[in-house]
Amino acid sequence: MTDARQLLAHPIPEGRQTLTRRDAAFYALSVGLGQDPLDARQLAFVDATRPALAVLPFMAVVLAPHGFWMADPTTGIDALRVVHGEQSMCFHAPLPIDAALVGRSRVAQVLDKGEGKGALVYLEKELRDAASGTLVATLHSTIFARGNGGFGGPAGPARPVHTLPTTAPDVAVDLPTRPEQALYYRMNGDFNPLHADPAVAARAGYPQPILHGLCTLGVCGHALLRVLCDYDPGRLAALSLRFSAPVLPGDTVRVEIWRDGSFRARVLERDAVVIDNGKAVVR
Repeated sequence: MTDARQLLAHPIPEGRQTLTRRDAAFYALSVGLGQDPLDARQLAFVDATRPALAVLPFMAVVLAPHGFWMADPTTGIDALRVVHGEQSMCFHAPLPIDAALVGRSRVAQVLDKGEGKGALVYLEKELRDAASGTLVATLHSTIFARGNGGFGGPAGPARPVHTLPTTAPDVAVDLPTRPEQALYYRMNGDFNPLHADPAVAARAGYPQPILHGLCTLGVCGHALLRVLCDYDPGRLAALSLRFSAPVLPGDTVRVEIWRDGSFRARVLERDAVVIDNGKAVVR
C-alpha cells in the first residue's frame, strides 16, 4: 500500500442475499446450538419447520457478503497477511426470514503503524432490507494488514476497546466445539482453506485447521444470549469483541460474563484467552 486515499476510495462490491429458514437454522447449528436435544430454547433456533423460527441476531456478520475484495491488487493490500482483529455490530431490527438483504461496505479509516508493524483498516457495513430499505444491522470490523505498514499515513487515533472489569466474572459458561465444526461453519460462505486444509494450516504454523474467528464469536453470542437474554434474540442490542488467539475445532470454550455485559472467552485445554475486551448491550 502506497496511498491510503486509494484504499479509502476503493469501491467494495455490494452483497445481496435472501435469508431463508434453512440459512438461519444452519447458521445456528454451525455455531453450536442444538447440542442439547432437550433444550427447547435452543431448538427454537435450529428447527426450520417451526412457524416462528427464531434467528440469531449476530448471524448478521455472515449475511450479504461482498467476497474477499482485499485480494484485488488495486487495493495495495498484502491479502495473504491480513488478520481479523476486532468485530462489533449493532442490531436495529430483527433479521427478516425469506427477505432479500443488501450489504454495503466502505473503508472508514486506515492507520499506519509503521514499517514492519502493519496497518489497521477499519471497515463499516450496513445491512438493509432490500425491499424496504430498513437498516437491520451496522457492523464494524478492524483488519490488521501485517504487510502494509510504513506508507506514511496517520498512526492514530485508534478506536478504543472495551475495558473489562477488574472483578471476577459473575458467570462462566462452558460450550464444547466439535471436531468438524469449522467444516460446517465454512458453509456460511467463508471458504478460506486455513479452516479445512491441514497442509495450509501447517504452512501458517498451526497443528491443524483452526476454527473461524467469527464462529468463536457465534459461540460467545450463544452464551450471552443464554445468560443475559434468556434466549430472547430481540434483547441483544449490540456486541463487540477483540480476537486474541485461535480456537481449534474440538476445544471447549469457556465464556466468562459480567452482569454489565462485559465478557471474554478462553480455551480450557490450553488456558488461552481467545476473545478479549468483549461487551454486549442488552435491551
